Amino acid sequence: MSQIASASPRRRFSPSVRGAILMLGAGIAYAGVNVATPIATYQLGFPSTSAVFWQYLIAAVLCIPLVWNMGLRALRTRHPVVHLVRIVLSAAGAQAFGFAFAYGVPLWQVIALVMTSPFFIILGAWLFLGEKVRGPRIGATLAGFAGAMIILQPWSSAFTWAAVLPILAAALWAGASLLTKYLTRDETPESITLYLMLLMTPANALFLIPTGLAIPGGEVLWLMVLIGFLSAAAQYLLTRAYAVADATYLQPFDDLKLPLNVLASWLILAQAPDLWFWPGAVLIIGASLFIMRQDNGRSVPA
Repeated sequence: MSQIASASPRRRFSPSVRGAILMLGAGIAYAGVNVATPIATYQLGFPSTSAVFWQYLIAAVLCIPLVWNMGLRALRTRHPVVHLVRIVLSAAGAQAFGFAFAYGVPLWQVIALVMTSPFFIILGAWLFLGEKVRGPRIGATLAGFAGAMIILQPWSSAFTWAAVLPILAAALWAGASLLTKYLTRDETPESITLYLMLLMTPANALFLIPTGLAIPGGEVLWLMVLIGFLSAAAQYLLTRAYAVADATYLQPFDDLKLPLNVLASWLILAQAPDLWFWPGAVLIIGASLFIMRQDNGRSVPA
């Protein structure tokens, strides 16, 4: 009986399961950010560049107790250049994401197109990390990008350049995710998170040069506090997930954010997806689930 009891927790908290739970937690936190951001920027008119700046400044402030507890030794690194490149990619992705909302791209479309990030990660893992990518996974990746094109509808008269911004954000964040996985080989999740939180603010400040900094007040202020808190929590959970499980295994769990965000978009923002969304979303989610099945069954060639 004791053997059964002791074996069960190990199965329940295996690295893959822990990674999946952490990734889902990060997804829930990001869903909160995704709903609050268009409310602050598109509905209340707060500039997106300032919104992104305050988002990461508040998140950095919330990380101060962590810095205090860990001391300066937590900031020691053997990969300063990798940290800087990762932060630049993350900041540029956040700005592209914020611009999409500021230009009125619907939340459901933004999130669906950002969900192409796993396919960029697969391409990046093949090109830069030397991971083997064979026919079935290549086909799934192409199917995912096809789904994005269906949602994007570049052939439509309603298409605007702003609709491409979520795809740009997905590509930039995919690069940051690959560098996160690389850093977890030698550094702690706390150190990786601290570097991002502390340096994202000066990186985002560069985008304020053309427009200046807007000061939040009233309802926008509380939204910024919420967004900053959720951003800090999501980044920590995401980094912990990459520390315990493989990048390509974890990415399909991001797909669960899509229905959650679509529901929130409809209930909170009154934005309902159009007809083209559904076949595109099926392709994106189906491709990710196929990739997950390939990664789980290592006996099946990928």
